[in-house]
Amino acid sequence: MRFFKPLQNKSYDYKPRYYKGEGNPYEIKRKFKEFQVNNAANKGVKQKLVNALTDYKTNPDKQANRRVLIIVAILVLIFLFLIDFDLSIFTTAR
Repeated sequence: MRFFKPLQNKSYDYKPRYYKGEGNPYEIKRKFKEFQVNNAANKGVKQKLVNALTDYKTNPDKQANRRVLIIVAILVLIFLFLIDFDLSIFTTAR
């Protein structure tokens, strides 16, 4: 019985018989890995935020950047409406 040892996954060294291509055909890749500028390992929340901002700044698709900003602005306004935030503090009192 294994009470103190973690279970290990079984690994098989399977090679397809008729595959002549490059690399392993069964390798699992992340969907957007090839589009990311920063492929470094994320070590914390701050590094993840810095990597996300650099990916956002170097994105060649400006339409997508504008769309993200509009969505974030709408979500912030909905949040402010839900907590009954008074927007009159931004106007000058006369």
